[in-house]
Amino acid sequence: MHTLLRQRAERFVQRRQDDTKDESEEQMNKTNKAAGNLDTLGRDSPGFAEVKKRRIAEREARRSRRRRARQAVDPPIPHHEGMSSDEEEQETDILRFNSEKDRIVTEAGKIFEDVVDDFCTFRAIKTKFERWKYDFGEPYREAYISLCLPKLFTPFVRLELLTWNPLKANAQDLEDMAWYDSLLFYGFRETTQLTDDDPDVKLLPSIVEKVVLQKLTGLAEHVWDPMSTRQTQRFVTMVQRLVDDYPTVAGDNKATQALLRTVLGRMRKTLDDDVFMPLYPKGVLENKSSGAYYFLQRQFWSCVKLLGNMLQWHSILAREPLMELCVDGLLNRYMLLALQNSEVNDDSIEKSQKIISSFPRQWFAGVEGDETLPPLQNLARYLSHSANTLHKNSIGCPDIDRRKARENIKQVAKLLVQIHALDHALQVAREHSLKDLKQMVVGR
Repeated sequence: MHTLLRQRAERFVQRRQDDTKDESEEQMNKTNKAAGNLDTLGRDSPGFAEVKKRRIAEREARRSRRRRARQAVDPPIPHHEGMSSDEEEQETDILRFNSEKDRIVTEAGKIFEDVVDDFCTFRAIKTKFERWKYDFGEPYREAYISLCLPKLFTPFVRLELLTWNPLKANAQDLEDMAWYDSLLFYGFRETTQLTDDDPDVKLLPSIVEKVVLQKLTGLAEHVWDPMSTRQTQRFVTMVQRLVDDYPTVAGDNKATQALLRTVLGRMRKTLDDDVFMPLYPKGVLENKSSGAYYFLQRQFWSCVKLLGNMLQWHSILAREPLMELCVDGLLNRYMLLALQNSEVNDDSIEKSQKIISSFPRQWFAGVEGDETLPPLQNLARYLSHSANTLHKNSIGCPDIDRRKARENIKQVAKLLVQIHALDHALQVAREHSLKDLKQMVVGR
């Protein structure tokens, strides 16, 4: 089952990478017509061109369907191209997936067919050991049965979790599953009281550690797509819930550490394999209706989406590795380069606002002095430069344009305050006579 989910996830990732490559080549081929029908080995191939043409048509059809779905919502949802996730499947792929899934479930149901009746079901084994505990408590404890129970129940729990996928919508809640309900009150009778020193109280947390975390680790490595906002929201919610509710899901637990390392590794792989930021001369980008401009916009906003997705993990992952991925690996490496290569206008300010709104407020809670966090120094310098550019571009313009530029400069200064770049914010306030903002910065 895991292989089936992995193959489907890989198809989505490969399709996205092919779409990005196709769009990039489309823009390159506008200036190099001879390269249009070359395959991956650089050979002229009409067949390859036909496959690519069909792929582009399917890509645009999927985008049109998503666009119509957004427009059908009343009121329409504000949206930038690149922020949605392309998770549409062809009908043939869906049928093939469901057929293989049904086959796996059928085969799994036969696993315990040759096991004697007393040990072939979860409830039968549970009943036997509970009766042992009730009737012969001392021998039960001396035999350390509590240490054996997780291994005995694990095959049954894994079987029930076979098709469980918390990354999809409407996935069954763990606490609604039969194994969870059975183990929740294992060894408990209404006539007796379960004490904290009873080792059986650790049974459920132990199963979560040994089975559920292992399942989530596999999903994180091979099935989860960090570019999908919905998948990431569901995954983060699931892990956060386990952290809050189960003592075994903690930073000093090896299974938890393995899961979080896998999450970081998967996000790093996405940065390396999926992020692509085209750079074009500013003269090319002046044409707001050009294909190059639209492609750059799509790629930038997809990075904004990825940044927000990765930062959803801020309450679970340590700050340093997460900041290294998000700021050094994505913002400074790709997004800032695109901003610096574009005009400073309403669009660039909106992008900066969206980036900064993704940052966890906790990052800046204990920052001392007037400087922002070291990884964000490049962003602070860019914003300071943007304020100066807005002022220079407004010189000699009509009053309405100068007032608009001044409002934009105020917005830039406020963004600097939000990332605790008070030194830059104060400099902008002084240079552009923003008295109210200057007082606010000095007051902090």
